Amino acid sequence: MSKRPPRTPRIGTVPDARALRPSSPSQDPAHRPSSTESGRAGAFAGMWGWDREFDVYDDFDLPTYVGPTTFSNLPWVTDPAELTARSVDVAIVGAPFDDMVTHRPGARFGPRAIREAQNSSGSINSLQLDVRPFDELTVVDSGDANIVPARFDRGHAMIYRKVLEVAGTGAIPIVLGGDHSITWPSASAVAEARRPGTIGIVHFDAHADTAPDSYGQLAGHGSPMRRLIESGAVLGKNFVQVGLRGYWPPVDVLEWMNEQGMRWHLMTEIEERGAEAVIDDAITEALDGADAIYLSVDIDVVDPGSAPGTGTPEPGGLLPRELLRAVRRIVGKVELAGMDIVEVSPPYDWAESTAMIANRCALEAISALAVKHRAGNAVRFGGCPVRGRRTARAR
Repeated sequence: MSKRPPRTPRIGTVPDARALRPSSPSQDPAHRPSSTESGRAGAFAGMWGWDREFDVYDDFDLPTYVGPTTFSNLPWVTDPAELTARSVDVAIVGAPFDDMVTHRPGARFGPRAIREAQNSSGSINSLQLDVRPFDELTVVDSGDANIVPARFDRGHAMIYRKVLEVAGTGAIPIVLGGDHSITWPSASAVAEARRPGTIGIVHFDAHADTAPDSYGQLAGHGSPMRRLIESGAVLGKNFVQVGLRGYWPPVDVLEWMNEQGMRWHLMTEIEERGAEAVIDDAITEALDGADAIYLSVDIDVVDPGSAPGTGTPEPGGLLPRELLRAVRRIVGKVELAGMDIVEVSPPYDWAESTAMIANRCALEAISALAVKHRAGNAVRFGGCPVRGRRTARAR
């Protein structure tokens, strides 16, 4: 039995075509059209009104699923000279590297997943802090480090060079990992850029990452904090760790940590005292001695019920809201030198829930920096605050 083709209405006989047309351009201040344009005339275009004048939006204001993937649809600016010329305050950097994992892989796909895990675009408004971060700050996506697989030494070198390029312009790098081994080259680069000043590290994690080695490998994702201390990039007394739990590290590693003057807060302490009190102590400790702070967030600090997409999940962790509030409070109190968000493994994620938490960690940090800038405080390293609001289109 043959099927009859669908009937095509004759031109001019579609009575409800006008009902499909919006009465006026969008009035949403976050998504104002940049211009209008008309389409080419034709029989089918005229039939449905496709040739009439429509609003056109800048790439920044389009939905996040349209066009190339950048963090929050921000401009893709990889040239350090351009970062300097624009006086960029914050630059997103990708470190798609997971060659050093000891359990579940997949964090090499983390930077792209974190960039994609956002459903708002344009001039976003932080309800938590009552600030429009992209109006206050110049923020760009500076692309990824030049990573290839199966060459861990080269990968770490490329991450170091990329972060050093960004930090050297005065911008604050927010690095999207990647496994936690990337903190070794990334924090080392920030420490180098900040010399002769010093940096401390506030480290959210289920694990201390202070192993002497992993099966003989010194550069594994279980050892970056030890390498940073041994190299002198960060002093042990300037390390504060939050959220440790589970069944590692062993006693000898804890003894080594204590000998270095490291300070840490177990999840059991958070359970007993509450996250607010522990974060208050962590902020006080972080400000004791260091000139600026590097914030490192391993997403496995969050309970795997909320963040399953990670390589070494450990039950009993923070709630997402506790982590996000902690990020806001820490960045609001200290001078932020750099940040990384690591160990997001999309193959193990569910409905992008882990990637979304990581994405919001970056947004909460940027929003807290925007509040500082609005109050007249410098955000860029060595920079001076620029009075007045900046529009998204000006970037």
